[in-house]
Amino acid sequence: MTSTRIAGGSGFRARRIAFAALAALAAVVGVVALSGFHTQLREIDPSGPDAASEVASTEMIGIRTFAAPTGLDVAEDLEYGTREDGTLLTLDVCSPAPDALVAVRPAVVSIHGGSWSRGDKANADWRNVCLWLASEGFVAASVNYRLVPDVRFPAAIDDVALAVEWLRAPEQVERFGIDPTRIGAFGGSAGGNLASLLGTSGDGPLDEGVRVAAVAELSGPVGLGAAELAADGASPWLRGIIAEYLGCEPGAGIDACPQQADASPATRVDPSDPPFFIGHSEQEVVPVGQSQRFAATLGAAGVPVEVAIVPGAEHSIGILDEPLRARVAAFLHAYLG
Repeated sequence: MTSTRIAGGSGFRARRIAFAALAALAAVVGVVALSGFHTQLREIDPSGPDAASEVASTEMIGIRTFAAPTGLDVAEDLEYGTREDGTLLTLDVCSPAPDALVAVRPAVVSIHGGSWSRGDKANADWRNVCLWLASEGFVAASVNYRLVPDVRFPAAIDDVALAVEWLRAPEQVERFGIDPTRIGAFGGSAGGNLASLLGTSGDGPLDEGVRVAAVAELSGPVGLGAAELAADGASPWLRGIIAEYLGCEPGAGIDACPQQADASPATRVDPSDPPFFIGHSEQEVVPVGQSQRFAATLGAAGVPVEVAIVPGAEHSIGILDEPLRARVAAFLHAYLG
């Protein structure tokens, strides 16, 4: 069974120590008990509407306007870890067409949205994201992670951080031709929150461990504190899904939920963080003030940040049309190569 890995930062490091101690205790108990107990392995298997994209519209918008070229390769359902409860974590890898002149390529972890409670790495929209990134010359890893209500924060960020480590391991570096010093993250909606957490967690070099060298996120709720949500006029719906994700006590409200700070990328910014691209639409379900405030915080810390606020009310990869794809790709190429 693969060990749990925790993202950087003091809170995550403390949990890493606690999990290590629990794992050691579990091993001792297992040997002494000799009970033959075995944790049954199970895959994350969204089905029906739970697997659908967070883009609710049926229109041909955003990433749906992308047509993948021929020659891309997709390796599906690769296991990148196993959790203590038996959950198998899987991802899909989309690779560019072979090129004899390119020895290694940068990689991008692609993180789906869905309110932290639904969505799937391989639904039609996120498969298109994976293929689009591959068409731009990146090795793209589209990840599944554990979802609410089976888990609460920080399970999802722990999972996607483990995916970064998996990509950086020598086996994957060799198999997919990855440059382990050039790994970035892309996410939308809840996946934008997780991509941003990857970028703002820890303070070490950007080419080691679970750190990433660039982040592009769309429509991410990045300030989950009660004060930020009130300032943005966040809807009861948004407050509700955040409270569920954080595991706040029923009826207590987000203001009584201590996890709000650790789960908010905006509270974790420091000058060591990687460059960010932030995309948002003016009138969507996640208030645009979330992205504007986050960009200002990054800029004040000296972190390079590019912001694209587009008209309309489309959400997440629903705004990822051809012009925005060109901007995001140019950003990723600028910082990942």
